[in-house]
Amino acid sequence: MLPSAAPSARSVVGVAGDLFAALRGESEVLPRADSVVLVVIDGLGAISLRGHAGHARSLTAGMAKKDVAHSVFPSTTAAALTSIVTGVWPGEHGLVGYRVLDPDRDVLVNQLSGWETDGIDPLTWQSAPTIFERAARDGHESFAVGFAGYAHSGFTRATLRGAEFVPATTAASRVEAAYELAREHPGSLVYCYLPEVDKAGHKHGIASPEWVAALEDVDAALSARVPAGVGVVVTSDHGMVDVAPNRQVVLAEEHVAGIRHIGGEPRMLHAYLEPDADRAAVTSRWRADLEGVADVLTREEAIRHGLFGPKVTDAAASRVGDLLAIARGAWALYDGTAADQRSRGMVGQHGALTPEERQVPVIRLGAFER
Repeated sequence: MLPSAAPSARSVVGVAGDLFAALRGESEVLPRADSVVLVVIDGLGAISLRGHAGHARSLTAGMAKKDVAHSVFPSTTAAALTSIVTGVWPGEHGLVGYRVLDPDRDVLVNQLSGWETDGIDPLTWQSAPTIFERAARDGHESFAVGFAGYAHSGFTRATLRGAEFVPATTAASRVEAAYELAREHPGSLVYCYLPEVDKAGHKHGIASPEWVAALEDVDAALSARVPAGVGVVVTSDHGMVDVAPNRQVVLAEEHVAGIRHIGGEPRMLHAYLEPDADRAAVTSRWRADLEGVADVLTREEAIRHGLFGPKVTDAAASRVGDLLAIARGAWALYDGTAADQRSRGMVGQHGALTPEERQVPVIRLGAFER
């Protein structure tokens, strides 16, 4: 039984629509605002935030029980962040995992950091309009505040196109810049990206002092006064779980027989079969080998169950593995290659369907505050 959100559950896919409606005074969930700011704290799950509420007093002060949403599947940055800034599910925007197959070239491509090295065209690979392009069509200025090094990356061009990129170094300076842009440009949409919590979680885990320090730093940044008339929504793309070394499963040679490529990430593998592989036999073997560790679905089952959203384009479907191995609990799966083994140093991980990974906060500040 795969865990799933109720059809009526709030999703990060709808956040952008709520912000646009608030600018027009037509939102059913947010009051009208002169300008809006969307803050994304990468890697901050609602469960881990509540568990560390004493270290995030500004964020949790007005956070009600209902101030949560569900991330998309897979619960990873490439898929979820793109859904937040396009307002569509991975099955429509096409970023269906961390590493996926480019079927035209029969190679794996990294959808987060490999746009240039792997030869992916941001304009065609991710063709869904961004919220910033939609804002421009409606006569609203838009800005994206982040690290200077992200300004010209392929992922930025795929997901933030239409926004004017504004660089800032620290979390506090990024929040300050976002609020000032919203104040100076009435009617604008401002996006502010804070990756510090995610970076600390991957390296040290969410039970670490380093993760707590990153959370405190971001919380302090968001304690700044919001300018009058500016509505702020703070959310995240996903949460994460800590994976202990004894929960790391390395697939042996006999496990990957018949598999041509293994993509995705350790908590959600895409397995692409050899053309002549016995698909039914490989599926049965994976289900037996990974029983209790991961749920194994075929591409068709995953799409039929709506894991990638209600609509899946042909392009998106072609990038989904023939088999998906979705980790249960706090397990992670590795294919045994040298490159994959290097990622075993990550403590905090995400990509699967646990509540810790999929439940994210949706916090209202400024003109949106209750």
